[in-house]
Amino acid sequence: MKKIILTALSILALVSCQSNDQYEGLNNDPKNPKEVEASFLFNSASKSLFDQMTSTNVNTNVFRMLAQHWTETTYVDEANYDLNTRNITNAHWSEIYRDVLFDLSTAKAYTDADVEMSEATKKTRNAQIEILSVYAWANLVETYGDVPYTQTLNPNKYLLPVYDDAKTIYGDLLVRLNAAIPNLTDDGFGEADKIYSGNTVAWKKFGNSLKLRMGIRVVDVASMKTVAETAIKTAISGGVFTSNADNATISYGSATPNTNPVWVDLVQSGRSDFVIANTIVDFMNDLEDPRRAFYFDQNLGTNTYEGGPYGENNSFTSYTHVGSRVIEQTNPASLMDFAEVSFYLADAAERSISGTPAQAAAFYNAGITASFDYWKTPNVAAYLLNPKVNYATAPGTWKVKIGNQLWLAMYNRGYEAWTAWRTYDIPGFNVAAISELPVPTRYTYPVSEQNLNSVNYNSAAAAIGGDEQTTKIFWDVN
Repeated sequence: MKKIILTALSILALVSCQSNDQYEGLNNDPKNPKEVEASFLFNSASKSLFDQMTSTNVNTNVFRMLAQHWTETTYVDEANYDLNTRNITNAHWSEIYRDVLFDLSTAKAYTDADVEMSEATKKTRNAQIEILSVYAWANLVETYGDVPYTQTLNPNKYLLPVYDDAKTIYGDLLVRLNAAIPNLTDDGFGEADKIYSGNTVAWKKFGNSLKLRMGIRVVDVASMKTVAETAIKTAISGGVFTSNADNATISYGSATPNTNPVWVDLVQSGRSDFVIANTIVDFMNDLEDPRRAFYFDQNLGTNTYEGGPYGENNSFTSYTHVGSRVIEQTNPASLMDFAEVSFYLADAAERSISGTPAQAAAFYNAGITASFDYWKTPNVAAYLLNPKVNYATAPGTWKVKIGNQLWLAMYNRGYEAWTAWRTYDIPGFNVAAISELPVPTRYTYPVSEQNLNSVNYNSAAAAIGGDEQTTKIFWDVN
């Protein structure tokens, strides 16, 4: 089980991370030792971020259940939204702060201190670091609300950091992205970069696509409307993803410790803890969605799919299982993809921020097509003609149409599927069978924060309207 460390305890751990022991055995270049360590830390942070967002270990990541794509069999606490018994909120908080943001911050310090590195390479590396850092910070804000920001990553000065206003943090993150993207001028970390291998154009597209996402997140917040629209427009004009080749993806290997964490969680460990939830199965059955054969196993018979009642104690043998591709050792993982970006472009067009509502259908179709292509699913043309799918005839407002298909396309990316539901308030989710609790709209703060950083915790809890699972993040205004 992963070590659980929260902000105050994390800071003590972070201080210890600066010892030489952490880097013992690295192949340091005696003429340029910081370069090796910066690359090592950048890759360590990258892998930690991908692993955290991809894992399905119930001690670590339950986003597939919050999205009601999966549900549980024997142990059903998490599907019933008990997120504190296993310290799940602790695990996410600790992983992002300690193993992602702190390592990225240290990689930047080492890069800055390298006297032999060119200024162009320094700027590019720091821009790559900054884009991943903004991604991680945005995730923390979107998950918890107000979080420690200005006083974090400096444990020698701030042992018990204050929580900053979530909306203010988000605005600052957009400023940071705007500053970082133009600095991508050479290959930066080069082949040591396991996401894009130093491809400058790809990194710019990732940065702009992230900016587009963040603009869409906050566009309904009245006080951020202008900032959001500017972010959306400049992201699109700067160049966002245009195909699945642009996806922010990391490849996994066939040997541990570099295998896909879902394989580790389910196959290597021999677990039968999950079946597909009836929420998504019923929805896709109604659409006769061809992706079912690729998302799901056909363990109940050819083209037969039945989801387990969400939150119930489900028999593993009685319901549809996870598809084989999802549990492969080498299945890549993505932080962001072309399908997601396409739906945001459809949203922006409907708002007449970039393009016109008449253009939204093309972006919507591109999002669905990108998902079909990614999963190697045939017959997308026929699916797009389905009256329940076709943009002109599908039921509901444009937000319903976009939200439903974004939620479906984010299968195996539980966090974004859950966030699609939070953003568009669709589709309708099932009530958790045992607890009958509503779907969380945020993670509560780690329990240990209440004990170790109590003054700042209490202030933050009051500021957001209460540290409850149903308290909405500032951008969740619909």
